[in-house]
Amino acid sequence: MDGETLTRVGYLAIIMVALGGWVIVEFRHRMGQALRMALAWGLIFVGVMAGFGLWSDIRQNIQPIQEITANGSVEVPRAEDGHYYLTLKIDGTPVGFMVDTGASGLVLAGADASRLGIDPGSLQYLGEASTANGVVRTARVTLPLVELGPFRNERFPAYVTEGDLSQSLLGMDYLGQFRMEFAGGKLILRQ
Repeated sequence: MDGETLTRVGYLAIIMVALGGWVIVEFRHRMGQALRMALAWGLIFVGVMAGFGLWSDIRQNIQPIQEITANGSVEVPRAEDGHYYLTLKIDGTPVGFMVDTGASGLVLAGADASRLGIDPGSLQYLGEASTANGVVRTARVTLPLVELGPFRNERFPAYVTEGDLSQSLLGMDYLGQFRMEFAGGKLILRQ
């Protein structure tokens, strides 16, 4: 240990001795009550520290919620990771998408395709897409109905990737039908 660490430990020891001395003098005839209070405050402290430690894990699972405004536009707050996330209803099933203006198509992750009743194993992966993780093979599918608030598209073309994709992507094939505006930490979509 260096001198600075020893000094800090010394100050901490002095504070603990002073605090312990005060507790003994104050509660000399009520030690049971002092122990119960110390235990309660200790549990509160541990709970606060656990909540603080888990906050970053919990926060990653919480995505901002899109809102349909009175004038019919869709407003999406920017998430903590800097991305925008939209939930579309595909044939009545909610599917979460990350807005990706660099992607050309609506791309379904394998897990989302399975939830929609599409068997990724039975698809013919004839296309290719260049991604940040390299080239992946894609299969073209047609989605019966895609809804975003008041906006509806029937028989919308989409792609399912053969590779591991943790999040479905909403590319320009879909976004191109909207006037997009980025203002005040929000993505605003209007038709």
